[in-house]
Amino acid sequence: MQRPHSVVVLVLDGALPLDVGIPAEVFHPETGFPYEVSVCGVEPGTVPAHGGFGYAVSRGLEALAGADTIIVPGYAPAGRQVPAEVQEALRSAAARGVRIASICYGAFALADAGLLDGLRATTHWDAVKQLAERHPQITVEPNVLFVDEGLILTSAGAAAGIDLCLHIVRSDLGVSAANEIARSLVTAPYRSGGQAQYLPKNSSVPHGDTLAGTREWVLLRLDQHLTIDGLAAHARMSPRTFLRRFADETGNTPLQWILRARVDAARELLEGTRLSIDQIADQVGLGTGSNLRLHFRRIVDVTPSEYRATFAGGSGHAGVGSGQFPALSSQL
Repeated sequence: MQRPHSVVVLVLDGALPLDVGIPAEVFHPETGFPYEVSVCGVEPGTVPAHGGFGYAVSRGLEALAGADTIIVPGYAPAGRQVPAEVQEALRSAAARGVRIASICYGAFALADAGLLDGLRATTHWDAVKQLAERHPQITVEPNVLFVDEGLILTSAGAAAGIDLCLHIVRSDLGVSAANEIARSLVTAPYRSGGQAQYLPKNSSVPHGDTLAGTREWVLLRLDQHLTIDGLAAHARMSPRTFLRRFADETGNTPLQWILRARVDAARELLEGTRLSIDQIADQVGLGTGSNLRLHFRRIVDVTPSEYRATFAGGSGHAGVGSGQFPALSSQL
């Protein structure tokens, strides 16, 4: 029997409870997908958490030796130096090829261990300046939800950890699996890593997701010809205002966002149907099979046929040998 993919959450002193809970929920075996999730600390015992909480952990850093994926939740205060043995354990795991991800201020632990040197990374918006000043060798992305650098991933604060964990599931098991878990969590199934963390303070737009309704409207009409004028009219804005607000909320132009939504829809059809490439291209609004292949390869980094061979069947359990998932480089 194939063993499940082991996700170990490293709980450090001052851990933020929401950050710890996110991977525990997303990767919980009760989702029906082949993950197992556990927590550890620097050593067994009670780890004091932010807000007066505490976590009883039965294992110390030795638990990381059996991990396929390690997630480091945020901890307060931001930027506090983590113990040397934590840094060494993270470096050792990275050298073995373990996937390591951080949520919120957890990026500082990865940075202190040298795992982010020469890479792009992010953290909560209120700490990006601190991270950049302390680690100038890192390209800090100040206004994105998460950054995927292959085996090293970082996310912004709080709910952005959900986006990162769903992105991991999507890369491991496909779109259908990520969507199913998102539905159980009553959360948006997909927000791209490039989506903005928050609206600029000098924006006249009220803080919030003002165009969510229009994006939902678009997702129901991907097979149709969509224009900026049509989207702006639905949002009851001028095209100029619509373009500005859309970029503020998503980090993309409407046409970029629609293209990626169409590729994401194609992924789900490749997983769960036997439709031809040309039929799928028509259903998601990409017109021809050659057009689908062009954009799919550019965004997902594999061909539609290769993707279908990995994830076909709709179960999302393909490729789970020895705890490792197929290496698909998703840029969605």
